[in-house]
Amino acid sequence: MQDMNFQGVLPILPTPFTATGNVDESSMRRLIDFELEVGVHGVSILGFMGESHKMAESERKLVVRSVVDQIGGAIPTWVGVRAFGSAGAIEQAREAQELGADAVFVAPIGIQNDQALFNHYAAVAESVQIPVIIHDFPESFGTILSAELIAQMANEIPGVDYIKLEELPVLDKLSKIRALANNDFGIFGGLGGEYFLEELQRGANGIMTGFAFPEVLVGIYNAYRAGDFKRAAGIFDRYIPLIRYEFQPKIGLAYRKFVYHHRGVIDTQFIRPPGRLIDAYTERELTAIIERVGLSLSAKGVQAAEPWNH
Repeated sequence: MQDMNFQGVLPILPTPFTATGNVDESSMRRLIDFELEVGVHGVSILGFMGESHKMAESERKLVVRSVVDQIGGAIPTWVGVRAFGSAGAIEQAREAQELGADAVFVAPIGIQNDQALFNHYAAVAESVQIPVIIHDFPESFGTILSAELIAQMANEIPGVDYIKLEELPVLDKLSKIRALANNDFGIFGGLGGEYFLEELQRGANGIMTGFAFPEVLVGIYNAYRAGDFKRAAGIFDRYIPLIRYEFQPKIGLAYRKFVYHHRGVIDTQFIRPPGRLIDAYTERELTAIIERVGLSLSAKGVQAAEPWNH
């Protein structure tokens, strides 16, 4: 098992498509270049927001190959794994490893049985030499992983080293896992970044989420890790209206593709069905919120994440 200690901001990236719905490799590479310019600490691809459940196996391989190649080892690449059973998950995890992924984040199977879930994660972890991240998001996956089960897996399954934690109330659960799991177990937040500051205060390693101004999350994280808690809180407080608005269930991907497209990072806003784009009113509403917090859709490149000046 690789000896790694992942920290920081690892955005969940959307998968760009062409106007006709094919995987857009050039936009994918440009998106990676943008994230590197932002200074993220890693990237997470082929998650739920990456529309991996709507993609062919050959397309998944294309995305992983393109991302790993474009990153060139500069930062870690985490690849999403989601299947109906352990055999499919093992196949996806092994494939990600073979293509150069540094870790896999694995959705639970759809069964509400602690032993079966434990066995599932144990089987996936045993099949690869890269770390396995538990993806705990019952709103999307329909499976509840208790803090006790998560801690048991952290303590007893070699290779299950991290979790992306997205079950509300997330802060209480984070503290409970911190108390029960071994000290090396890494916890990453999600949920659009709505609780990022509090998650860091409760001992999170970082965050995995799809916010389309990742420089804001990097600013919060870097300030907090530098011990400048006032600055971290100031940045968080400044941008929370946009963070809150962008993280709307069932349509958040449309917001993020709209923003990345208008920032000049990806060529289209195409979302594979089932999925929908935002309407003209919502576009104006989102744009107004972006401008209200001091950001811009027309400015190209990385924008500074600053707290309000008092």
